[in-house]
Amino acid sequence: MPIQEGDFVLIQVEDKRFLKRITKGFNLSYKKRTLKFEDIVGKEFGTLVNGFYLLKPNLETIILYGFKRKTQIIYPKDAFYIAFRLGINKSSTVLEFGIGSGALTAVLSKLAGSVIAYEVSPEFYKNALKNWDTFGLCKNVKAINQDFMDADLSGREFDACFVDVREPWLYLKKVHSVLKNSTMCGFLLPTTNQVSRLLQEMDGLFGGVEVMEILLRRYKPVYERLRPEDMMIAHTGYLVFGMKIM
Repeated sequence: MPIQEGDFVLIQVEDKRFLKRITKGFNLSYKKRTLKFEDIVGKEFGTLVNGFYLLKPNLETIILYGFKRKTQIIYPKDAFYIAFRLGINKSSTVLEFGIGSGALTAVLSKLAGSVIAYEVSPEFYKNALKNWDTFGLCKNVKAINQDFMDADLSGREFDACFVDVREPWLYLKKVHSVLKNSTMCGFLLPTTNQVSRLLQEMDGLFGGVEVMEILLRRYKPVYERLRPEDMMIAHTGYLVFGMKIM
């Protein structure tokens, strides 16, 4: 389908990328090149115009270039792996709390049947809702502006859970109580001392525990001088996974 007014387009020129909504009066200049509204509307995604590639954005590019951040996001390199490790599918109901800017929630939403997501900060909660609404995401997500500890989940059982809060060990017994037996729960923590405390508190509640860190090293896609990028995002967080035991 041709690009229409109001569509989001990932525009790439040389090694620069811009995620833009195409509206009347749109104008993008890069060095001596210019891309205007009338150059884009009616073109097919994948078209090269005046040195600008017009590409259809996927979820990764939406998160990286489009999401507004009030707090650090869970980067796609971690988020997509998290969703895979949780083992979710369209029959799964997933619990998440500490949603921040809503990046991981958007990934979970694509794979799960439904997501119940808690965020205690009103500022983060409103920003996440705005991010999802802007890009038409998370229609199967029920977001709640509340501390998970205060949530009434009587009779509920979840197929998977992910936790991104500063002191997740405070919530472990409640998380354990609402998960189905042998289902996966994941955690993200920025420091090793937090991981150590979490591991101590998980003992007797979760089995098959694993701790890992995912590093992603990108290369410059230039065939004459293939080499790593000059800079990389190294540490984003430690991932901890465990399965509920009786």
